[in-house]
Amino acid sequence: MSMTDPIADMLTRIRNATQAGHRRVQIPASNQKQAMAQLLVEQGYIDKFEIVDDNAQGTLRCFLKYYNKEGKRIGVIEGINRISRPGRRIFAGKDNIPKVCGGYGISILSTNQGILTGHQCRMRGVGGEVLCEVW
Repeated sequence: MSMTDPIADMLTRIRNATQAGHRRVQIPASNQKQAMAQLLVEQGYIDKFEIVDDNAQGTLRCFLKYYNKEGKRIGVIEGINRISRPGRRIFAGKDNIPKVCGGYGISILSTNQGILTGHQCRMRGVGGEVLCEVW
């Protein structure tokens, strides 16, 4: 089956698994998805991820993070939104990289230096395509 927006599929799978309280989620793998998952691990939004090698594309297995509040298990990822879509690409220059939730969330950008968070882009002075926001 052909998928028009694999990044949106990844974000939707993570969002749905978090809301359902699943411990892990499996996503078809790609280098871009792997780089995004690495950023989510570094920023503390998911616990870890691993690449499961089948003889085809491979699978990215992400282990989600939760915390307990008043006896309820709540996902660390409260929200995750796709910004740039195949039908409407959104780019940000180095001076207008969006801040998410007043700096409490992260934006993930695709730049010529790789997949970076908004903070890393500001530090390096680069802009790029705004892929998504996570808070």
